[in-house]
Amino acid sequence: MTRPLQDRLAERGRALDELRRILIERLRVEREPDEIDPDVPLFGTGLGLDSVDAVELVISVEEAFQVRIPDDDRARRAMRTVNTLVDFVLAQRAEAA
Repeated sequence: MTRPLQDRLAERGRALDELRRILIERLRVEREPDEIDPDVPLFGTGLGLDSVDAVELVISVEEAFQVRIPDDDRARRAMRTVNTLVDFVLAQRAEAA
């Protein structure tokens, strides 16, 4: 495995861990971090978040990752699962760099 790939995987792991922490501490998802499957839907039958939670999630992610989540279709699609949100955050950070 190449060094850039290792770095990318480590960055993704840290972002996933931070997002899980946000879900547990700020949105009161009652699960252990390793119980939050990265492919679980954030809303509805997945983690059960609602529209009020969505606002808190956006604010928390923007603060934690120093990114801006615009109110558009791309951001809405990014908030489907834990993985899609991590991917979105990492892409936003890469664009800003």
